[in-house]
Amino acid sequence: MKIDMDTCEEILITITRNKTRSLLTAFGVFWGIFMLVALIGGGQGLEEMMKKNFEGFATNSGFLAAQRTGEAYKGFRKGRWWDLEATDINRLRSQVKEAEVITPSAARWGSKAVYEDKKYDCSVKGLYPDYLHIESQEIAYGRFINDVDIKEARKVCVIGKRIYESLFKPDEDPCGKYIRVDGIYYQVIGMSASEGNMSIQGRSSEAVILPFTTMQQTYNLGGQIDVICFTVKHGVKVSDIHPRMEQIIKAAHYIAPNDKQALMYLNAEAMFSMIDNLFTGIHILIWMVGLGTLLAGAIGVSNIMMVTVKERTTEIGIRRAIGARPKDILQQILSESIVLTALAGMCGISFAVIVLQLTEMAANSNGGDIRFQVTFGLAVGTCILLIALGMLAGLAPAYRAMAIKPIEAIREE
Repeated sequence: MKIDMDTCEEILITITRNKTRSLLTAFGVFWGIFMLVALIGGGQGLEEMMKKNFEGFATNSGFLAAQRTGEAYKGFRKGRWWDLEATDINRLRSQVKEAEVITPSAARWGSKAVYEDKKYDCSVKGLYPDYLHIESQEIAYGRFINDVDIKEARKVCVIGKRIYESLFKPDEDPCGKYIRVDGIYYQVIGMSASEGNMSIQGRSSEAVILPFTTMQQTYNLGGQIDVICFTVKHGVKVSDIHPRMEQIIKAAHYIAPNDKQALMYLNAEAMFSMIDNLFTGIHILIWMVGLGTLLAGAIGVSNIMMVTVKERTTEIGIRRAIGARPKDILQQILSESIVLTALAGMCGISFAVIVLQLTEMAANSNGGDIRFQVTFGLAVGTCILLIALGMLAGLAPAYRAMAIKPIEAIREE
């Protein structure tokens, strides 16, 4: 398609001949491409925000916790309270070979972490080193609990990010310092920078983590545990081994096999899968709404070009009479359609990028790293889409213009 200064001038004159009509038509394309780009960027940002909430958790994990029984069984009344025990961990490890990691967790709430004259309300967790397979910890200072801490029941702790920010100065190394929790002093051996937004027994950022054996002694727990955390081996689903684990625990604690209330079960694998499916559906909906709106704008361009061709019937007839080829008429109409669509579309993309940038700045005002901005490749793709839609919108008017016969056009005048 040959583009020269005369052609550009003619396109500009044609588009600006009826400014109101051209602006209203261009707005349809502008709004369509704006909606498409803004929805894609917004959906991407919301997905990242949601995934931040589960950051660090194993996608193949599950959790079991004791609750009041819902059925009477073997002389025990309905509504009986019972506790998971450390022996349940050994039972599951020996009988459920498909499980990769099985580890206990205990927690207490309503504690205060005190350092010098500073205090912070926190929770206390008792964990084993292999809990890192369930919820990874980003250790900013020091280290996590190790096997020696467990064996010797050392009075050491790993503190969360919020506790560190409240008790210590910025960039101060807390390792080696002593904090007091519930009247007992613990030496800080590490600081976890993980947020732990998926709250399993409290957020990691607001918890003081002790060796499990230390917590047993400090709070006189004996063999009691609060939650059994586990992951499964590659190729195995959490839902495949859950019924067997539940059966083993119920049999050991004299709980009715059909009691669905006594054991709380959380399948993180199913939850992650549900979220993935949810956002897949959202992405499909975004493309349907965005492309539908953009297509409506392109149809508007096609309609307005049809009107323009009808108004220019005599002009086109005279051009044909003085030697213009059908191909020249086709190129002229297509050029006008592409320019109108491209200009409106570029403005729509630019406005969407500005809106997404402002949204990203607002979302990350507290130091986050959520990306709402679309990629360069997507922006290029939408530009190509605009040109293609501009050509499609101009095809019908262009063929109608080509069909105009010079004699009939002049006779109409």
